[in-house]
Amino acid sequence: MIRKIIQIDEEKCNGCGACAAACHEGAIGMVDGKAKLLRDDYCDGLGDCLPACPTGAITFIEREAAEYNEQAVLAAKAAKNTGTTHHTGCPGQQLHRFQRASGTAASPATSPETSAPDSAAAAAPYISQMTSQLGQWPCQIKLVPVNAPYFQGAKLLIAADCTAFAYANLHNDFMKGKITLIGCPKLDSVDYSEKLTEIIKNNDIQSVTVVRMEVPCCGGLENAAKKALQDSGKFIPWQVVTISVDGKILD
Repeated sequence: MIRKIIQIDEEKCNGCGACAAACHEGAIGMVDGKAKLLRDDYCDGLGDCLPACPTGAITFIEREAAEYNEQAVLAAKAAKNTGTTHHTGCPGQQLHRFQRASGTAASPATSPETSAPDSAAAAAPYISQMTSQLGQWPCQIKLVPVNAPYFQGAKLLIAADCTAFAYANLHNDFMKGKITLIGCPKLDSVDYSEKLTEIIKNNDIQSVTVVRMEVPCCGGLENAAKKALQDSGKFIPWQVVTISVDGKILD
């Protein structure tokens, strides 16, 4: 049937994900950093996504399209609520914002010197109940959209990915209350400064904390953050914290 349906201009799309969040039917998803109309029959043609788009990448057209299927939409929503939704595209680039409780972690049930049993069931009491302080998804610098809604008013943590393994309490000491971006300039073989500049320039960032390892290659992350702050033209409080390879704060 010929009907009114949205069209997304990929050239104008900046990958912010606002339209996907505004689409209550789940017709829009993020694929390779761009918004995509995933299913014609999920689009009701009402255009809740249009005002959410900051670049004007979404318009209405009339074309041959499957009829809006409300029952399929309701079924997909029900499946999502039970955690059984199959997501089209890369799940790693689907935007999430997490609201964390202010409480602290519970203590492990046993002392670390106790030998852990072999069976998974018997090992359950040994698992720490530490609460994650990750504020959003994705968290990789390469994957995060530069205009993601969670950047507005954010305190930004830019961390080398090894720091979470070297420093045991990274979540509570550094990630809590912040939006976290992680990366490794050596493994990614990329200069993050251009993308970090866009994030800082185009959003209301309140502060920047860089947590890096003491190894020389981590200097690339620190330098990228410093260059981004300079190139953004903004005066924002910032600090650099260095972690030793054995998990101590050096400065």
